[in-house]
Amino acid sequence: MRRRLAPAALLPLALLLAACGGNSAADTSTGGGTDGKGSLTLNVGDQKGGSEAVLRAAGELKDLDYKINWSTFTSGPPLLEAVNAKAVDIGGVGNTPPVFAAGANSKISVVAAWHGTSKGEAILVPENSSLKKPEELKGKSIAVAQGSSAHYQLIASLKEAGLKLSDVKVKYLQPADALAAFTGGKVDAWAVWDPYTSQVLEAKKGRILADGDGVVNGLSFQVAAPDALKDKKKTAAIKDYLERLRRAQDWVYDHPDAWAKVWAKDTGLPYEVALASVKRTNASRVPVAVDKPLIASEQEIADTFTGLKLIPRKVDFAGFVDSRFNGDLPASTTAPRVYKES
Repeated sequence: MRRRLAPAALLPLALLLAACGGNSAADTSTGGGTDGKGSLTLNVGDQKGGSEAVLRAAGELKDLDYKINWSTFTSGPPLLEAVNAKAVDIGGVGNTPPVFAAGANSKISVVAAWHGTSKGEAILVPENSSLKKPEELKGKSIAVAQGSSAHYQLIASLKEAGLKLSDVKVKYLQPADALAAFTGGKVDAWAVWDPYTSQVLEAKKGRILADGDGVVNGLSFQVAAPDALKDKKKTAAIKDYLERLRRAQDWVYDHPDAWAKVWAKDTGLPYEVALASVKRTNASRVPVAVDKPLIASEQEIADTFTGLKLIPRKVDFAGFVDSRFNGDLPASTTAPRVYKES
């Protein structure tokens, strides 16, 4: 897989990005530690090729006044379970796992946000598919990970096309199984996110029928444990950690090729796929405030899943955010950066 993309090549489970949701169990492993000054340790939830990798690549793990203990998760939901259990102080996820965690009344607080494009969140169809527009999905089978950002993107894209989720045959599959079903002709379409989108496109095994740009909010989050936020020393460490992450994201935008090389090495992605994903999705992200428009946007997602009875109760998302780290960040509605070829 490192050399080229076979039709049914499967990305490692550890590549499930923070946006991933679903009900399947996910492996968790201790990712090691980063040394710093002092006795304080910040427990950080991460994913393969995630926060630790980008901070290291950007040179942002130097001169820490605290230590970091990294725990690696394969997706957002188990990471948030660890936050709820106080095993993790802070970790990064996409726009949908916090909604499901809030629906379960988990002890979480969204403390930081990034706004990017949603071009990598796409409904893919095989290259030889007769489908030309989303309206033609009626009655077709679509693979998607239940409870993921792609799940919501599918719902929103169908709505844009005048369709409901009940108008299609949804096949709830985690990405590895969905990729096999898609390349094996077992489903008509696949709703997924980068780097899977880039993997399929780079292998010329599919094309985009619709993407989430302008349809979904394009947000991703850092989520903290409320108990950690009650600790003054941990709060100071979290503030510093978030500032480093924001600077690292600026570095990604300025050095997409360098980041793609690091990401490919850390995850096993082919470099071409990593670079395509960085340019399509990762480089666009802008740090933004956790504000009222953000809360309203997430509330819409929560209400949608409650209406579909996938969340058992009404969620008040405002009760699961903490805006103390906003500083002078721009509004959450700030346009994503547009990557420009040098």
